[in-house]
Amino acid sequence: MALGRADAWRYRGCMDAPGAVIRTQSRSTGWARFRASLRPARLVFTLCLAAIVAGVLNPIFITAFPILLARTLFIGVLSLLAFSAAGQWPKTLPSWLPRWVVQVLVVALSLPLGTLLVYLFSVDGDWRALMQHDARLTGLVSITGVGLLVGPLLAMAALYRERDAQARSQTLAFELEKSQLERQALDARLRLMQAQIEPHFLLNTLANVRALVETGSPQAGPVLGSLIAYLRGAMPRLREQAASLGDELALVRAYLELMQMRMPDRLQYSVDVPVALEALRFPPMALLTLVENAVRHGIDPSEVGGRVDVGAASDGTSGVVSVWVTDTGVGMSQLAGTGSGLRNLRERLGLFYGVEACIDFSEPSPHGLRAELKFKP
Repeated sequence: MALGRADAWRYRGCMDAPGAVIRTQSRSTGWARFRASLRPARLVFTLCLAAIVAGVLNPIFITAFPILLARTLFIGVLSLLAFSAAGQWPKTLPSWLPRWVVQVLVVALSLPLGTLLVYLFSVDGDWRALMQHDARLTGLVSITGVGLLVGPLLAMAALYRERDAQARSQTLAFELEKSQLERQALDARLRLMQAQIEPHFLLNTLANVRALVETGSPQAGPVLGSLIAYLRGAMPRLREQAASLGDELALVRAYLELMQMRMPDRLQYSVDVPVALEALRFPPMALLTLVENAVRHGIDPSEVGGRVDVGAASDGTSGVVSVWVTDTGVGMSQLAGTGSGLRNLRERLGLFYGVEACIDFSEPSPHGLRAELKFKP
C-alpha cells in the first residue's frame, strides 16, 4: 500500500524517534555526571584554596583584598568547571591519550586563560592598557604562576582519590557478587544433599512396612495407613529450604508414632523441646535423620527394644543451641556413622550454620547412644 505524504512523515518520525531518545539520554547522562562531579565538598575546597591564595598574594599586590579575592575565586571556580567538563567531554579519546592527562592539561590551560580574562575585564578589554601597566602584568604573572604550581597538582590528587574510590567501590561490588554466588552454590549443595536424603529415608520406611507385611503382622494395615497419612503431610515439608525446628519436630513425632505402631512393645519415645526454640531456623530432615538412625541401628537390633528421647536446650551465655537424640539401644558398636545420611548431615550443618556447627556422639550408661547437634543460630 502506498503511503501518503503525511503518513510518510509520520512513519519517518516514528522511525527516527528511538535515535532521538538515545541521543537525548546520552546528553542528559553527560550533564548528570558533570553536575555530580561538582560536589559541594570540591566547591568548598576550591573556594577555601582560592581565599588562601588571595591571602598569600595580598602583601605584594596594591589591589584591594576584596578585588584580589574575587579574582582568585573566579579563577578557582573556572578551573573546577574545566576539570569537571574534561572528565565528561569529549566522549571518546585516542587510545594513547588517557582521560586524566586531558583533565590535568585542561586545568593547566584554564588557569592562565582565566587570569587573562579577569585582567582584561578590569581594563574593559583594552589589551594595550593591560600590556603597558607593569603592576597589572606582575599581578597576572603572579596569579598564573601560583595557579600553575598548585592547580595541576591538586587535579592529580583529586584524580587519584577518585580512582582510589572507584577501586574500592569495584572491590566491594566484586565481594558482594562473590558472596552472592557462594550463597547460591551453598543453596545448590544443600538442595542436592537433601535430595539424596529423601529417598534414603523413604526407602528405609518402606522396607520396614514390607517386613510387617511379609511376617503377616496384624499391624501391617494400620502401619501402612499411618505411613500414607504421614507421607501426605510430610512430603510438602521435605523440600522446604527455610524450615524451622518446630517443623522438624512435627516430622519426628509423626515418624516415631509410625515406628511405635510397627513395634508397640519394643519402642517408647518422648519429645521435650522448649517452645521458645521451635521457631529457630533448622535444616530440613536433620533431626529426622538422627531419630531414624536411633530406631534403625539402636532399637531395632536390640532384643528388648528401647526408648528414644528427643530434647533441646539453649546456653544463654554462649548462645549455643544443643539438640539431641538419645536411645537406649545397642550403642556405638552398631552406629552407621559412615552412612550417607549422617555424612550428608555433617556437611549440611556446616553449610547451614558454619564451621562451628558439629555433631557429637557419646554412650550413656548403661548402654545406648546420644547424638547431639550443636550450633549457633
